[in-house]
Amino acid sequence: MLLALSAPHDPMGLAVLAAGSLLALWLALGFDWRWGEPAAAWHPVVWMGRYLGACGKHLTAWPPAAAFAGGALAWCAGAAAVGGLAFGLQWLFVRQLLRLDIAAVGDGLPGAALVLLLALLLKPLLAWRMLRDEVQAVEAALQTSLAAGRERLSWLVSRDVSQLTEGEVRESAIESLAENLNDSVVAPVFWFVLLGLPGAAVYRFANTADAMWGYRGEWEWAGKWAARADDVLSWLPARLTAWLLAGVARGLPTGALRREAAKTPSPNSGWPMAAMALALGVSLRKPGVYVLNKAGRAAQGADTLQALRMASKVVMALAACALPATVLIAFGVA
Repeated sequence: MLLALSAPHDPMGLAVLAAGSLLALWLALGFDWRWGEPAAAWHPVVWMGRYLGACGKHLTAWPPAAAFAGGALAWCAGAAAVGGLAFGLQWLFVRQLLRLDIAAVGDGLPGAALVLLLALLLKPLLAWRMLRDEVQAVEAALQTSLAAGRERLSWLVSRDVSQLTEGEVRESAIESLAENLNDSVVAPVFWFVLLGLPGAAVYRFANTADAMWGYRGEWEWAGKWAARADDVLSWLPARLTAWLLAGVARGLPTGALRREAAKTPSPNSGWPMAAMALALGVSLRKPGVYVLNKAGRAAQGADTLQALRMASKVVMALAACALPATVLIAFGVA
């Protein structure tokens, strides 16, 4: 991980950094589980969205080549700023934790306080609590009326929900749970373990850019770079999410998972969605685009609750997997 790469390659120093970053990750997951999102005024992902929104106001009006170049440059500038700031904050953490530059943060700042600070910086890059609450809210709204369910789903997805049936609303919520389990939890944790705070921060920037710009139509050229960057950065985490779901479901047919995942236009989102569909035994579909696990039954309210339980287990399994992964990376650097 980048924490290790930022420090001398001595076993004791690497052990301290590995332990500190792992504890910070566990604390960040705990903070997210208990308290959810910070206020928008302090939320770095909100800041990323404002930057992307400001840049995107003009890009779609440009000719294709200029729109593509402008989108790519705006993306690179934003990613560099986000990654550079995260790197600087992590560098201070590393140096202070190893007592190589005590004046960088403050004389004798306790190691526990440094770990807490890193956890607080990482937490806004994870969003499991918000995802869980939003999916629960869709199911609760459906119990009131179809119109209420559609309205609540519109907070969670970008598709047109006005003509969806009750079953399609529920399927969309379960699909969003599976897809965003990767985008909001597994992928940021994956990149944090591999590259530290800059890895998680740049990934969330890339994913936010894809969510805002990665569409066809008017964004066909301006958002192409953002869409492809997100595809690249999500490739491994999306498959990890699928295999974690398969693990908590006590195994899924490998061939079936691959076949179903290939049915979606996205090279990545189909993996966690297909795994969820197969694990629940339900059919998930986007009308006119794809049907996952066509032989499955219609999703019921109990399936939403089961999907949430499975996703919770994936988060816990991910936290457990971070320990051996951190140890292996630290030893690899050493």
